[in-house]
Amino acid sequence: METLAVLIPGFVISALICRWTTGEWRLTFSANLAMCLMLFLTATGHVLFTKGMAMMVPPFIPFKTAIVYITGVMEVLMGLALLVPALRRHTGYAVIVFFILLLPANIYGAVVQLNMQQGSYDGPGPEYLWFRVPLQVLFIGWVWYWSVRKISAPAPLHTPDMPLA
Repeated sequence: METLAVLIPGFVISALICRWTTGEWRLTFSANLAMCLMLFLTATGHVLFTKGMAMMVPPFIPFKTAIVYITGVMEVLMGLALLVPALRRHTGYAVIVFFILLLPANIYGAVVQLNMQQGSYDGPGPEYLWFRVPLQVLFIGWVWYWSVRKISAPAPLHTPDMPLA
């Protein structure tokens, strides 16, 4: 839920600030800034809740703790790259693949009923992990819409060499 609490207000606040300071909404920038902030938030979880996240990694994958740290660093780097227009589209594809690759960890954690609230693992538990599956789909759609798809400028109503009827 924290991810949505960063993504949606981050988008709205950024768009309002852009509108107020530049006179334009700059929705693409605002959406990518919001995703960057959300990725920063989730990256902090990789540092603060490393053991709980390592428990979510399916058993056949080695080096669980290292993977948790590496994916946290990847989230920060991809978030920053989303803010660079020249890198945005390719980064968007990478983020989408990343989100798809994270789905098995969320599903595994939910299926084996990981309860990260027990012991020293301060996490939301399996209900949240099941909620993450459709949430991941939302994130994928967000990144596709705001980072990957080609946004074409609207055709002008007339050009200078075109008569005005």
